[in-house]
Amino acid sequence: MALSDSDLTEIEKVLTAEDAGPVFAELRKRFPALSWTQCDASDVTEAPFRTYPRYDVHLLDTADHCAHITSDPGAATGVILARRSA
Repeated sequence: MALSDSDLTEIEKVLTAEDAGPVFAELRKRFPALSWTQCDASDVTEAPFRTYPRYDVHLLDTADHCAHITSDPGAATGVILARRSA
C-alpha cells in the first residue's frame, strides 16, 4: 500500500492532536493495510521521514527480500512510529 498525501495528512492529524490518546492503536485501525511498528526513537539510526513533537515517523519498504527504511511514500508498506523522549 502506497501512502498518499491525504494518508500522510491523516497520520499527522492523529500525531499532533491535543487530546491524542493511544495513537498507535488509532493508526493501526485507520490504516489496517500497513504494517505498524512502535519503538523508542533512539532505536532507529536513520533520519525520520517526518518529525513531530512526540514521534518520529519512518517509512518501511518490505517489497523486496529485506525490509528497509525509505523516504518514498509510494514505496511504503509499513510505518515505524518512534516515540521521542520528552
